[in-house]
Formats: sequence, structure tokens, C-alpha cells
Amino acid sequence: MIRAFTLAVGELFEPQLRRVVLIAIGLTAALFAALWAIVAWLLLETQFFEWWWLDEALALLGGIAALVLSWLLFPAVAMLFVGLFLDGVIEAIEQRHYPHLPKARGVGMTAAIGAAVRLGLIALALNLLLLPAYFLLPGINLLLFWGVNGYLLGREYFELVALRRLGSNAARMLRRERAAGVFLAGVVIAVLLTVPILNLAAPVLGAAFMLHLFERWRTASPH
Repeated sequence: MIRAFTLAVGELFEPQLRRVVLIAIGLTAALFAALWAIVAWLLLETQFFEWWWLDEALALLGGIAALVLSWLLFPAVAMLFVGLFLDGVIEAIEQRHYPHLPKARGVGMTAAIGAAVRLGLIALALNLLLLPAYFLLPGINLLLFWGVNGYLLGREYFELVALRRLGSNAARMLRRERAAGVFLAGVVIAVLLTVPILNLAAPVLGAAFMLHLFERWRTASPH
């Protein structure tokens, strides 16, 4: 897993991949800015409490609160559009590291968008439900956050990579065989998505990381 992560980090500095990586980072930055703006607007326009002074205090802290909430919800929202641009990243990395592979059949834009939106909405709902725990359980909150989002991100990124090469049944079987590895990879991606600045490159790193793991697992699988 360390080898796969090292290779993934190296992809960010490859001249051949620079354009697609910069586009992906730019889109991620735009997504985070949009999420921050939406959360800030909701905090300012919505009355959360019966006591006016609590709402006023929340409004005064709106910028900080919006940043914190955006930071917490970012992994979930990132899943909503992960399938829209990361396929190009994966294809570029395959051409560099796995040129012997035949052309991938792809998942199809409609299926990719549908899967990403479905899992993203689930992640968003779970994270919203867990927001009180995130704020009220210091120490445990990060572990809970990384665990929940790690599971969902591991599944999403694995399917993004695996379904380009395998049928749904074969991909599901391999994911079950490597359940622990997929979960740990998802946790790594979730951690990256919570680190300021680094979280802008995290979707690209996650895709590259999972691709290298998948190719190793697929080669070693007896099926």
C-alpha cells in the first residue's frame, strides 16, 4: 500500500499528467468554494434557534462556521462529481504505468454519474446526521469521520477504477476479497480530504492510489 501511495504522489509531478491534474485540482477548488458559499448563505438565511441572540452569534461566526462545515462535508460532496473528471486521470495514469493493458471499456457517463450521485447523497446524509457527534465528541469525532467517509470513499474509488476493467460481479467479488485494503485506502483518501490545501489534490491522489492498488490486487487474484 505504501508503494501504491508513493506512485500516486509521483503522478502529481509528471509533466505528461500536469494538464489533467491541474484541471482536476481547479475543479476541486471551485467545488470547495461553491460549497463554502452555499453553507455560508444557509447559515445567514436560516433561523436555527428560538433565541435571536444565538442566531446572531452564529451569523457573526458565519465565516468560520461555514469553513468548518464545508471542511466536514467536503468528502461527501466530492463524491457527487468524482466520476465526472477522474476517468481522464485514470486513463492518463494507465497509459504511463500500464501501457500493456487494452483500452478500457469504461463505465459510461450516465452510470458513473448515477453511482457517484447516489453514493454522494448517502455520504452527505450520513455526515449531516453525524454532525452533532463531530462537534460533541472530541477525539472520537475524527476517527468516526474518517471511518464513515473512508468506507464510502473506498467503495466509490474502487468501483470507479474496477468497473472500467471488470464486470460488476467480478468487481464486487474482488472488493469483498480485498475489503480491508479497500477500507484502509478509503480512510487514507478521507484523511487527505481533511488536510487544508492538500485536499484540493486529494481526489486525484485517491484515484491514482486506488488504481495502483487495483492493478496489484487484480494481478494477484486467483479468479
